[in-house]
Amino acid sequence: MDTGPILEFLGYCIYVAMAAAAIYGAFCVVLLIRRIAQKRFNSEAAADEFLDQVREGIEKRDFDGTSELCDSPAYWSKAVSQLTMVAIVNRETPIRKLRQLLAERFERDILADFEYRVSWVNTIVKAAPMLGLLGTVVGMINAFANIAAAEAVGTDPKMLADDISFALNTTAIGLTIAIPLVLGGALVNVRIGKLQDQVQEHLGLILEGLEDPTQDEQGGTAA
Repeated sequence: MDTGPILEFLGYCIYVAMAAAAIYGAFCVVLLIRRIAQKRFNSEAAADEFLDQVREGIEKRDFDGTSELCDSPAYWSKAVSQLTMVAIVNRETPIRKLRQLLAERFERDILADFEYRVSWVNTIVKAAPMLGLLGTVVGMINAFANIAAAEAVGTDPKMLADDISFALNTTAIGLTIAIPLVLGGALVNVRIGKLQDQVQEHLGLILEGLEDPTQDEQGGTAA
């Protein structure tokens, strides 16, 4: 059975798969960087300005005004703002349970989407070199097939060189895809970590204003 046409078709499929992996991997990294930037404050000054307004509203017990501030175009996309609205709605909840609720919402509503995209980046990082290895195998099979047929029809050096070139090119392309995505994934993970630190710090300051000093650790009131 002549497997030449099948292997040639498989070679084209490998190139298409590698191109698709590279495009989608780059798309995920860029999308993650943009979404993380949307969830974070652009600067500490902007964060301090928001926190000052929120704490002032909470001190005045102006919860409706504070919710409107959080839902304003300047802040509605920020993770701290979104979680502040949840905290205000559930302000009667004991502070320990409220912290747990906010942590769960942060994990489910914000981090889950990031983790989904990061998992795809990690999958492509692993798959791209494997596609390159598959291309290497296909190229070497074709090369050895040409060598085996040399006694009957003679060897075409150009065909042999093309097969070896295909084998090496796919390996190089697979690594070229994987290496930048490894760096991009590391950059994304660092930014996610900074976002988590920022959210934790800012929510701690906001919850101090919401906390009822008469509540004990069990959610009751002190005698």
